[in-house]
Amino acid sequence: MSNHIRGRIVGREDSENSPVQKRSLLSAEYPGSKKQKLVDDMTDTANQKRPNFSALSTSPNGINKTASLVNTKPGAAKKLVIKNLKDKPKLPENYEEQTWEKLKEAVIAIQTSKSIRYSLEELYQAVENMCNHKMAAHLYLNLTALAEQHVKANIQQFMAESMDRHFFLKKMNECWQSHCRQMIMIRSIFLYLDRTYVLQNPTIHSIWDMGLEMFRHHIVMNTLVQTRCVDGLLMLIEKERQGDAVDITLLKSLLRMLSDLQIYQDAFENKFLSATERLYAAEGQRLMQEHDVPEYLAHVNKRLAEENERLLHYLDSSTKWALIHTVEKQLLTEHLTAVLQKGLDHLLEENRLSDLCLLYNLFTRVKTGLQELCYNFNAYIKKKGRTIVIDPEKDKTMVQELLDFKEKMDNIVCKCFQSNERFSNSLKEAFEQFINQRTNKPAELIAKFVDSKLRAGNKEASEEELERLLDKIMVLFRFIHGKDVFEAFYKKDLAKRLLVGKSASVDAEKSMLSKLKQECGGGFTSKLEGMFKDMELSKDINVAFRQYMSNARSAHLLNSIDLTVSILTMGYWPTYVATDVTLPAEMVQYQNFFNRFYLGKHSGRKLQWQPTLGHCLLKAEFPQGRKELQVSLFQALVLLLFNQSDYISFEEIKAATNIEDGELRRTLQSLACGKARVLLKTPRGREVENNDVFAYDSQFTNKLCRIKINQIQMKETNEEQKATEERVFQDRQYQIDAAIVRIMKMRKTLSHNLLISELYNILKFPVKPADLKKRIESLIDRDYMERDKDTTNQYNYVT
Repeated sequence: MSNHIRGRIVGREDSENSPVQKRSLLSAEYPGSKKQKLVDDMTDTANQKRPNFSALSTSPNGINKTASLVNTKPGAAKKLVIKNLKDKPKLPENYEEQTWEKLKEAVIAIQTSKSIRYSLEELYQAVENMCNHKMAAHLYLNLTALAEQHVKANIQQFMAESMDRHFFLKKMNECWQSHCRQMIMIRSIFLYLDRTYVLQNPTIHSIWDMGLEMFRHHIVMNTLVQTRCVDGLLMLIEKERQGDAVDITLLKSLLRMLSDLQIYQDAFENKFLSATERLYAAEGQRLMQEHDVPEYLAHVNKRLAEENERLLHYLDSSTKWALIHTVEKQLLTEHLTAVLQKGLDHLLEENRLSDLCLLYNLFTRVKTGLQELCYNFNAYIKKKGRTIVIDPEKDKTMVQELLDFKEKMDNIVCKCFQSNERFSNSLKEAFEQFINQRTNKPAELIAKFVDSKLRAGNKEASEEELERLLDKIMVLFRFIHGKDVFEAFYKKDLAKRLLVGKSASVDAEKSMLSKLKQECGGGFTSKLEGMFKDMELSKDINVAFRQYMSNARSAHLLNSIDLTVSILTMGYWPTYVATDVTLPAEMVQYQNFFNRFYLGKHSGRKLQWQPTLGHCLLKAEFPQGRKELQVSLFQALVLLLFNQSDYISFEEIKAATNIEDGELRRTLQSLACGKARVLLKTPRGREVENNDVFAYDSQFTNKLCRIKINQIQMKETNEEQKATEERVFQDRQYQIDAAIVRIMKMRKTLSHNLLISELYNILKFPVKPADLKKRIESLIDRDYMERDKDTTNQYNYVT
């Protein structure tokens, strides 16, 4: 048997927007298609011996059958023979006009939202057939004209003289959405045209782009329509900014329309940014006058968040930079100085961390924001710090206030300013500037503050807290220019703590010494380390001296007096004025024994006894009970006199002890006018006069067994302070002289200005040009250098 099948299988792929999906079409007659004949000669096994006369007959459709070779064997393969058609089919008359009328009817039905009489497959095939027969150009022109005609007809609804803006926008959105749906449907029918003819002609628009161009040119580019549309959009955005509820979906759709039509920037964005600028310019001026800085900053932050939300919900992303920049410019950049002057000092003073964080974050958005903030931050620190340092009435609390202020500012830089290096450096510079505005005094007070914390009896802090405090003090120490002043007072106070036994902790003392050495080098702490070495050696010497006394024949002295001697190297310790006082015979005898012992072991050395910092533990019998009095050597000398007499006048005490007048008055004040009054003064009063008489207080009582009365030794007298300052001044004179000689010896000849400049680079303490000039004159007088005979402003080194 034989089967004859004519036709072809058509498969096509639609776009994602086309309603036409992949399908197979079987067609009996397609004009213009390539005709083929499929002859299938098959042999039926039931009629194997029967001849096939059908191969000799002519087919009614004009296609001749070709006799095929028949394999008579059962299960043999079938043979297919394919041949071209002999006759080329012709298109019916008026095919193009009829087909276009059918397509036109379908397009108009889509545009008027009516049902289409023809199936989409039939319409798609019609477009394909026309394209294959070189009718694509005419078809494209017809479609363009039809679409343009429809779009032009839609313009009239937007041209009414008076129309509510919101109603206009809704109507425009409906028209746009309808147009988009129609163009998607039309494109799905004309997809073959879009993918063949349009792709082969780059000068013409795709069907979708053609629809957009029509809508843009005939509707949106109309001056009246565009103005109404943009003004309506700006009105909705303004209402939303004022807090009113608006249709966000409508805004999003119309703004997307402007973007798709590629007129968003020209038609909308520029006007939108101008309106935004006007709004926030007026708002910024008004709110800066009405609100405090924290409230204003919160409002700015809120506005920025709102604009970012608008970008997220309906504005085009290309507007982001310009929009945010406009808001920042009008609300921040224009008011930088006003915000800082009006509120920064208050925020810093009140330690408003959250507001300062917000201020920093907002100012990072502005080009010069952080620079201005850092400058004003620096100015605040200098102003605030100067009030702490300059006022002499605050000397007692200066160091603690500086520590608290530094900690507060560090916390702000760390938590609010994100540990920004610029702010950290500005903080250091400001502290260094204001802390040295009062020459020498901060260095002196820092040394005294350290002394108060390292003394015995300071129960304010544990060892860990004390260590942290010392670290903070070292931060202040780094800012000080006159470190030699600190060294002088620290050395004096350390000597008292060591000699009087008032040091709270040897570990704390050595920790502080280690910090100073790390900061300033070994030369700065060499003398201080020498003081500790002397105290260690003195312990060994006292052990050997007790062994010496126990072996000597004067063991009875060991029972009455226990003597401990500190051997000090003069170069390490502060300079003490030599003082001769009258000691009891037992003390003198003990001193002589120690002289023989020590000089016997160290020949060639000289011992000079210094009673100023000596201290004693006296056992006193009172009617109320026995007490132990911890007193200075001078206090002990006065009290021992009352073993011979109950009443002694000031003049008699002075003659018996030979203590310097001012020191004696201070000593008697501490015994008769202090908290523990073991003596009675007649007449009563705070000051000690020449005719005062002192008596043993038989009614003295105290709940403590051991009473400390020698705190007077730890107090600094005016004379001591002046002497320390004088030593610093003298040391500086020597350092200046040595620096000048060293420079001149190396340079031989140097001008005055260059010499001054080099001295400032070498010297580590602040000095005035007038003081340097005095030292230069002094060296000229002592023939270390001379003025040049020809140039008076030049110096020559004298060899």
